[in-house]
Parts: sequence; C-alpha cells; structure tokens
Amino acid sequence: MKKLSSFFKSKPVESTLEQPGADERRVQPRFTAQFRSTFSGNKQEGQGRTVDISAGGCKIESNMQVEQGAKFECRLHIPGLDWPLRVDEAIVRWVGANSFGLAFLRVAPDELVKLTSVLTDLERDE
Repeated sequence: MKKLSSFFKSKPVESTLEQPGADERRVQPRFTAQFRSTFSGNKQEGQGRTVDISAGGCKIESNMQVEQGAKFECRLHIPGLDWPLRVDEAIVRWVGANSFGLAFLRVAPDELVKLTSVLTDLERDE
C-alpha cells in the first residue's frame, strides 16, 4: 500500500470535540484526515469531506443537513486504496453547523481489514 503520510496528518486528534454534547469517551485514537466521502440513506444522498477518522467512526464536513440518529451507507475515498472504503451502516451521533459525527455500526470484514491497515499506517507514521 502506498504510504499515507502525505495524505494525512499522523497526529491523533484530541479526545474532546468542539461540538456541544460531545462528552463521550473515545476508546480508539482518531487521526486528522482530508478525503472525499459520499453517503446515502434515509432518502438522502450527499457528499462531504472526512476530516478525522478512527476505527469506530469519523467526522464529516458537509453542507447537507442530517439529523442525529439518521443511518447511512458511506464510501470513504481514501488515497492509496484502489476502491473507496465501504461502511455498510453508520449512524449520526452528533450534528454541528457544517459537520457531523458518524459511528460505524456495520463494516464488512474485508473492509474492516482495509480500515485497520490505514489506521495502522497512520499510527506508524507518527
């Protein structure tokens, strides 16, 4: 796999988020990223920019209005991967002005292997 350090900042994001109500405790390290993402579900389809990612979820900046609790299928267009990473089901945990947080609920085993590999590379590049 192509080295990802040129696409991501390999420094973990602080565990507290800027959004109100983000007092949850993070278990996995979260990394700053910038790549395109698409999502669909609940009769909605949109795109945005993933700005951080962990094994359990991600933060997406988007102008699309979503509601907390909405569920989506997501495709994360991660540089260095031949195909977008597919998350079969993710739920909106919080909504900010132009961003929202997704928690990954269902990821196919082969996609989870890819995600784990990406996160391992990011951690190694610290």
